[in-house]
Amino acid sequence: MRPAPPQAGENLRGAGLMTLSMVSFGCNDAVMKFVIQDMPLYQAIFMRGAVVMVFLLALALRKGLGVLHVGSGDRMAMALRLIGEIASTLLFLNALHNMAIGNLSAIMQSLPLVVMLAGALVFGERLGWRRSSAALVGLIGVLVILRPGGELFDIWALVALGSMLMVALRDLSTRKFSRAVTTTAVAFYAAMGVTLMGAIGSAAEGWVAPSPLQLVLILLAGCFLAVGYMSAVGAMRIGEISYVAPFRYTSLLVAILAGLVLFGEWPDLWTWIGAGLVVGAGLYTILRESQLGWKR
Repeated sequence: MRPAPPQAGENLRGAGLMTLSMVSFGCNDAVMKFVIQDMPLYQAIFMRGAVVMVFLLALALRKGLGVLHVGSGDRMAMALRLIGEIASTLLFLNALHNMAIGNLSAIMQSLPLVVMLAGALVFGERLGWRRSSAALVGLIGVLVILRPGGELFDIWALVALGSMLMVALRDLSTRKFSRAVTTTAVAFYAAMGVTLMGAIGSAAEGWVAPSPLQLVLILLAGCFLAVGYMSAVGAMRIGEISYVAPFRYTSLLVAILAGLVLFGEWPDLWTWIGAGLVVGAGLYTILRESQLGWKR
């Protein structure tokens, strides 16, 4: 069936929310990269997670704790999603600590293409030659960014790829949820899993007394993360996905700008070329999906 047209202003509000989400996620990454230069990684994860959990728990209390219920039929999918969430967070922050934020963000932009391919393999979703070709171009773009055999291709580049694959596992597991599972529940248990991982890791890694500046930055990172997640959900519920989704690539611009201003990092020519291939392939895929949607 042809979807009902959005009401006046909904596409613009959806695009604004998606842009806000990507800016918030990018700011969270920049703040965390700055903080973990002097603070143990697991301690930073735990402290940021505690901030996000307080935010989400307050939201759950406002709606009623019943929104956190997960039925027996959804628990396996939730367990898989938690594995993906925890592993991707740990790998991402380790990569963020050891590589340029712009390069890492460029690699992560291939996520929609990987999820699309995995959806075809795991769920049997139809994937024509055009979108398959676009996914191949996007993956070539990732190889251009990494340049196997070059000086940028090290263990942390592989860690970044691992993080992207774990995010794909997280997103694919989310597709298995029934409609009874609320967005608040998904966000709350994800935050709880990551926070518990931070607590366990910090017990082994050690703890340092945070400075007032670090406390402020951790609080800021937690707020950015919470705002980013909730605005991303809102963006996908307002307006047309084909209109809203391309604005997710603003996160790459935020990451490059943050890397330049805060850390003196500027991507080289090959990274720009690879990022262009990844983003171009992603935008083509979104356009093609929109065309197929109108034909159904």
